[in-house]
Amino acid sequence: MSEFIKKYRCAIYTRKSHEEGLEQAFNSLDAQRESGEAYIQSQKHQNWLLITKYYDDGGFSGGNIDRPALQALLSDIKHNKIDIIVVYKVDRLSRSLGDFAKLMDIFDQHKVSFVSVTQQFNTTSSMGRLTLNMLLSFAQFEREVTGERIRDKFAASKKKGLWMGGSPPLGYRIKNRRLEIIEEEVKIVQSIFQKTMVGTAPLVIATQLNERNITTKAWISQKGNSRGGNYWTPKQIYRILTNPIYIGKVKHKETHYKGEHQSIITDDVWNTVKSIMTQNHKPAHPSIKKVSEPFPLKTLVKTETGSALSPSTTKGIRYYVSQDAIKHGFKNCPIKSLNAKRLEELIIAYVLNSLPELIKQYVLNKYQQSENEVWSILRTLIFEVKISTRAIW
Repeated sequence: MSEFIKKYRCAIYTRKSHEEGLEQAFNSLDAQRESGEAYIQSQKHQNWLLITKYYDDGGFSGGNIDRPALQALLSDIKHNKIDIIVVYKVDRLSRSLGDFAKLMDIFDQHKVSFVSVTQQFNTTSSMGRLTLNMLLSFAQFEREVTGERIRDKFAASKKKGLWMGGSPPLGYRIKNRRLEIIEEEVKIVQSIFQKTMVGTAPLVIATQLNERNITTKAWISQKGNSRGGNYWTPKQIYRILTNPIYIGKVKHKETHYKGEHQSIITDDVWNTVKSIMTQNHKPAHPSIKKVSEPFPLKTLVKTETGSALSPSTTKGIRYYVSQDAIKHGFKNCPIKSLNAKRLEELIIAYVLNSLPELIKQYVLNKYQQSENEVWSILRTLIFEVKISTRAIW
């Protein structure tokens, strides 16, 4: 009788942090896989066998393990489909020491070895495991130092009043990494501040802008994608009123620095509006009163436009209120609010009326029983459902 020879099933995992270059015919992921395939071929005498399934994460950071290909790899490991994992470098799998320790625990539990092609070690030996931990510690150290440098540079630039990217604020365009005035938008910003100074609420301002078909800031990203240009909400009005960019300043954490851009409003207007908002001390939009009563349709019901209906209670009466009404004003929403008890009774009546036929078809299909047996089961189920619905009310 011939002796059984164990084959070691090898999976190659590849990762690239950014999507740039992935559209090329031969990209970084291909290069990593090619190196892995060559290494597995060199271990053919050890009975290594390449798994043809691809585990490629293009455009995913190594700072966490929430990556589709990595999750697929872990799933296959748990289903005993893999014996050895091959990567180009250790940091392709993870740049976090904590995450890597978790992955190693999973590998150990399922007796899976880990091999780095360029660093010439595997985890089947104690020396390989020690080397791996040292390499990963240095990789995490390098990542943290790089992060600190970026944060320090960002803070230093803001202290000089430089624009450090992000969405351009209403009233400005970005040119050569600097903010330039857009006169048409400046008038909108100044109007928002002026209306607030005479006591107009953010909800009313947002409604007026929407009625005039004036949208939020619209711009084209560096990749050529359209951004913004949406309906106004009270929260967006509040952001305009609290953005120090409009008095010519740049904010870093809780400190304001003089910016290099031109201001749109004066310090006097800014301080007046700030004082008004402090006195009013109202949220950016009307909040829904938190309730303890049961709302069985919560998260399940929406308007025709897809807007969520949120639970609310007024004078002891329960309602489902449209988010469109909350954000854009009640007169702009045809639904506004619905009496919760009436809506729930309507839904329950519909469900109870539809249950017999639905359950009958389900039982027939699943158990292929006779119709008499099905109706016997149906009567019991319907009786239980009715008892349950009475218990709710």
